[in-house]
Amino acid sequence: MPLIMSNLTVRTCAASRPTGLADAFFDRDAQALARDLLGKVIRHRVGDLWLSARIIETEAYYFEEKGSHASLGYTEKRKALFLDGGHIYMYYARGGDSLNFSAKGPGNAVLIKSAYPWVDELSGPASLAQMLLNNPDAQGRPRPSQKLCAGQTLLCKALGLKVPVWDAKRFDHEVLLVEDIGPAPAHIIQTTRLGIPHGRDEHLMYRFVDAAYAPYCTRNPLRRGQVEGRDYFLLP
Repeated sequence: MPLIMSNLTVRTCAASRPTGLADAFFDRDAQALARDLLGKVIRHRVGDLWLSARIIETEAYYFEEKGSHASLGYTEKRKALFLDGGHIYMYYARGGDSLNFSAKGPGNAVLIKSAYPWVDELSGPASLAQMLLNNPDAQGRPRPSQKLCAGQTLLCKALGLKVPVWDAKRFDHEVLLVEDIGPAPAHIIQTTRLGIPHGRDEHLMYRFVDAAYAPYCTRNPLRRGQVEGRDYFLLP
């Protein structure tokens, strides 16, 4: 199957190697971090390839609300949530790997919910081809590129990120980083998080989506039946 390059985010990368965000970028309020991570590019080096994706959907979590893992208390497995902002917290969700970054304050974090393949001079067609190989559909066929990272476990699979390798680690800018290279979202959608059980603060609007990429996130907040001001808010 030929590699389809249409509908992909493509930018020119001036540098031969990426420049990751400093740890201080992550050490702030979880909702502010969740919003500001939209449009940033995650890069993971696998061999000679930089696998890359633009963040289009995030969820903020706080220690004091029932939807968070941290609300269940400190354990060795959850220790990254209680470390300084900029630590990586990974866990298994429905059998797949999920990627989170700790924020300011013990127990606060941001889940990277979905992303969109990023192609530039550093992460070219060969990188995208590897991501497609990493994350085929249930029949073993290549997924549509725009759906390759449309969910937290799909994102990690496409980028080759694994819980045992990265949980409770800091970023290693030679291998894994978040780069401020893409355009900032023109508009952001704020809505409720996904998969929160009833009675665990499922009403909190801590999910943020780049409006331009809403059709390609985990669940489109602009789908039919959703009402602005009730189900979501559109932020400038």
